[in-house]
Amino acid sequence: MSEESKGSILDSLGKWIIIATVLGAVVGLVMGPPAHMFAPIGDLFMSLIKMVVVPMVFFSLVGGAASLGNSKGAGKIGLITFIYYGATTAIAVALGLFFSEMFKPGAGINMAAISEAAIDIDMSQSGQIPGFWETVIGFVPTNPFAALVQGNILQTIVFALFVGFALSALEAEKKEFMVKIFNFFTEIFIKVMTAIMCVAPIGVFALMADATGTFGYDVLVKIINLIVLYVVVLAIVTYVMIGGTVAMFSKKVGYIQFFKSMWKCQVFAFSTASSMATLPLNMKTNEEEFGLNKGTVSFALPLGATINMNGNAAYYAMAATFIAQMYGMELSFGQYVAIIVTSTLGAVGQAGVPGPTLLVVAVLVAAGIPIEALPILFGVDRIFDMLRTAVNITGDAACACIVDRFREEEA
Repeated sequence: MSEESKGSILDSLGKWIIIATVLGAVVGLVMGPPAHMFAPIGDLFMSLIKMVVVPMVFFSLVGGAASLGNSKGAGKIGLITFIYYGATTAIAVALGLFFSEMFKPGAGINMAAISEAAIDIDMSQSGQIPGFWETVIGFVPTNPFAALVQGNILQTIVFALFVGFALSALEAEKKEFMVKIFNFFTEIFIKVMTAIMCVAPIGVFALMADATGTFGYDVLVKIINLIVLYVVVLAIVTYVMIGGTVAMFSKKVGYIQFFKSMWKCQVFAFSTASSMATLPLNMKTNEEEFGLNKGTVSFALPLGATINMNGNAAYYAMAATFIAQMYGMELSFGQYVAIIVTSTLGAVGQAGVPGPTLLVVAVLVAAGIPIEALPILFGVDRIFDMLRTAVNITGDAACACIVDRFREEEA
């Protein structure tokens, strides 16, 4: 396939993804459970993406960290990045708790109906969330090559940051040589990912058909109030909190321009439910449409795709209060604190790929909330996953826009 044809496909990618998403949903609803026949195609598409993501994140972050480390404000930029991700995550949790307690989406639900709709899940790891120091220690790979091979994104990022900042401390000639090598590898994997993106609409169609055909309407009806409330919370997080920070702190990108350019990334994130899968498109948008520095983008976005999970944090909090309300529980202050802390830690450690959010179990156990009704949420987790992923990648881009301003000021 020629570069021109690839470019043409990528330029209209958002349109084709929307078409594939709608078509997949329609096919899934019409076919029902037999639409699971499309699952292997969707799995193949996601496997192709995962094949490239780990090496691309590693080489990209090393180059980005080396570039940032070369500037006087490297420490300040890194600190701003972590503060932004941490603060927005905490606010998202607080909003989730506030709206859940105000509107009580779990009140009055028929427990018998829920037990009939329950789905068998593996609870062998229920509630097993590491403590604070265990979490911190788990960030550091004892064997960085094992972390790369096993696809441990969080440990890979920590290793890449150390390598990148170490590169920035080398002599100018050596540093320039090594940074070029890492940047060349980044370009290679971006080329591979670009080729994979050309078939994204096919993969998205398969994923949507499988998800819609499997879940249908029966389970959704029982938790429609939670879904609607969750959408409201995510809308506030996205268009008030995230959009507001861009409007206030970004010099290059305005509020309208930001969301006008981010829509295709949001649609792709919604379709794949993967921050990592959306990373190449998000980076391309930030560099080409926002005009952000490549070093800033290579630092903030891969990091955000792993630790910036605003949507996940809000979901953990809302799922916990939802189930508590189903059992008629009145949560204490201590239980709220447990939900906030566990949701925030869980969001930081949640990988940027789709899958069942077993960390919800940990949040429930930490707050002393029964887990018996949890399977109904796992049954529609894909719906929540698609929604929260679109918010997560938007926050990543907002952080890059803000950090880029401080990078220029320090240059």
